[in-house]
Amino acid sequence: MLTLYHCLSARSFRPLWTMEELGLSYTLKVLPFPPRQHAREYLQINPLGTIPAFFDGEMRMTESAAICQYLVERYGPSPLAVAVTEPDYGLWLNWLHFGEATLTFPQTLVLRYSRLEPPERRNPQVATDYQRWFLARLRGIEPAIAAGYLCAGRFTVADISVGFALLLAEYLGMAGDFSPAVQTYFAGLKARPAFARAQAAELAAAAEQGIDTDVAAMYAPRGG
Repeated sequence: MLTLYHCLSARSFRPLWTMEELGLSYTLKVLPFPPRQHAREYLQINPLGTIPAFFDGEMRMTESAAICQYLVERYGPSPLAVAVTEPDYGLWLNWLHFGEATLTFPQTLVLRYSRLEPPERRNPQVATDYQRWFLARLRGIEPAIAAGYLCAGRFTVADISVGFALLLAEYLGMAGDFSPAVQTYFAGLKARPAFARAQAAELAAAAEQGIDTDVAAMYAPRGG
């Protein structure tokens, strides 16, 4: 019933990781990045051409953080969610959306203007400015992660949301600028068995479906 359209180490990694944490069965369809250019048929699935697209039967979703929230609430109860009756419910929602709206947004501009645009359209100033923006916003998580995880005293999908932003930063060459606290937090997230299972699942599905599994090449500058 659960189907996820995915690109290697793209935003869709959030729901993939969440499904592995929950132990759910799913179908994973891997596409070349970006699919709106390299898999035009995907526009019939998601007219925006963005990743992810997620289906639970006929129900479709396209926002990665929202899918994570849906999964833990629809297929819970799970400690990955924070209940509305818990004191940290508001914090949980805030961090869940902070990972996408505040952290991943500037990274997409770094990616676009340093790597994805043709050489003549790249803009190093834009890329540098938004890299600094990302790193400045990232400092906002440090008081929270001093306790181990972002909220509720446990690992939740808020950590998955922020964790993907850290993973993308690593691929974009920004991990060397993480503070020691963020480095320790990120290392703990990557040590989770479900994180490793999600990475193995995406590589296996990509290889089976004839998609290049070189993630470094995916994020490499395009063109001459």
